[in-house]
Amino acid sequence: MRQVINVGELRVFSEFLKLCAGRTACEINLSALGNDAGISHNTVRAWLSILETSYIIHRLPARHGNIRKQVVKAPKLHFFDSGLVCYLLGIRESEQLRHHPLRGAIFESWVVSELYKVQANRGERPQMFHYRESRGPEIDVLVLQDGCLHAIEIKSGATASTDFFKHFQVIQSRLKDTRLPSDIRNHVVYGGEQSQQRSIARLVSWREMSGILSI
Repeated sequence: MRQVINVGELRVFSEFLKLCAGRTACEINLSALGNDAGISHNTVRAWLSILETSYIIHRLPARHGNIRKQVVKAPKLHFFDSGLVCYLLGIRESEQLRHHPLRGAIFESWVVSELYKVQANRGERPQMFHYRESRGPEIDVLVLQDGCLHAIEIKSGATASTDFFKHFQVIQSRLKDTRLPSDIRNHVVYGGEQSQQRSIARLVSWREMSGILSI
């Protein structure tokens, strides 16, 4: 990596990687990331491109289309390897991860990477997005597949809560104003063991989440 992007100062690049790890599952702000790393806006853009080309990170674009409500258009940053994220954040034991403030973000990036790999391993080009209004609901991942739209919320908690499902109804009405498929299937991937169908979405155990795109 250092040779590919001609990094002159390894310490700066290493710090940049750690800053990226701390932003996994967050929307990318090039200026803020550059300021924190002490590098230019253009350097941030170039380094992120190389990390993405090397399949270290994935930039999950925002879906906005013809939606009339104002939505956030910044992509989300996700690492493909949750183990690498933990290493960069200094997490060495599973118990550390259990209580770490970024546990939810790491879990979200892991689920996104698994969904990406399910499609890529089938020879499909992943069509994945995130959706968030500037003042309103959000969905962690939207996946387009075979004329169907999978709306997926990701929660690291092991116990299901009504909050897990709160955005689906609003989002469905919003998405009707777009060119997206009308066949929308809602899912919540969570850290629990039991999968079950709820009235508005299917609750999916993390152990079974790879089967979402075959439902």
